Amino acid sequence: MQRPPSSTWLTAADWDNRIAEADRRAAPCELCPRRCGVDRFAGERGFCGAPGEPVVSSVFPHHGEEPPLSGSRGSGTVFFTYCTLKCLYCQNFELSHRAEGAPLPPEALAAKMLGLQAKGCHNINLVTAGHFLPWVLRAIREAARGGLTVPIVYNCGGYELTDSLALLAGIVDIYLPDMKYGDDETAARYSGAADYVAVNRAAVREMFRQVGPLRTDDDGIAFAGLCIRHLVLPGGNAGTSKILDFLQSAFDPQDLSISLMAQYRPLYRAAEYPEINRLVAFDEYEALRRGFIDAGFQGFYQEIAALDDSFVIDFKERKEERLGK
Repeated sequence: MQRPPSSTWLTAADWDNRIAEADRRAAPCELCPRRCGVDRFAGERGFCGAPGEPVVSSVFPHHGEEPPLSGSRGSGTVFFTYCTLKCLYCQNFELSHRAEGAPLPPEALAAKMLGLQAKGCHNINLVTAGHFLPWVLRAIREAARGGLTVPIVYNCGGYELTDSLALLAGIVDIYLPDMKYGDDETAARYSGAADYVAVNRAAVREMFRQVGPLRTDDDGIAFAGLCIRHLVLPGGNAGTSKILDFLQSAFDPQDLSISLMAQYRPLYRAAEYPEINRLVAFDEYEALRRGFIDAGFQGFYQEIAALDDSFVIDFKERKEERLGK
């Protein structure tokens, strides 16, 4: 489903105000919960390592997202470099830890979005974009002026400030956040985020307030709403049961779509932590899957037997898409 004409997204004054507020939050930087206080416009770098301009690794139609996002023509993904979470098992560690990517100014980023739409992608999927919020807003405004009509997906690790998310209201159509952890001790150990749980839960509430339940058109393609992802870790180390308890207490299960992922691989530095240096076993995933289904949560559940490593993207091989070759 296409969006209304771009002139109805926001007024010119509202766009200006949103961008001005994002700029204010970037110098000194308080775009994310780290609140590093560096001047991003002066090129100062905080915890995430990001400079004062967008850095993008790859832009391409992605067919490996949840079915309502990928559809038949792919989700138009923009993979941003750097991250406010440094998950030691990150499957995209080339981006988050090793800074694979190249600068892409807002005007060029807008052109990439329009190019994805021209290829037939069902949406524009911004992957880990929060630390570039001022520039991303500029790019979306420029793309809207150029005729962007497909939905905007905000795909993130769930470690987001509600004040920053408020700047995306009426712009983002679909939120696709992670709920990574059910307790802060684990979040601190694996992602260096000792306040993850409270921040994440507040963020998810704000996302739902903005967009509501996931909705699809007659072809099963999502055009608005919230879908929560959770990656199961070996041995229950993600605190999945605590996340389920929270979701049951905070939402009507009929209003939420859950993507419960079994695709964990012990990548990057995971081998240094024996308790997560293995795949997720069938029995442990199946027990958690059954818990969500019995609680009434609809969504997307993976089949362990059918999983391979195809979802692990080699971003160095994706350079040609980033550079337009």
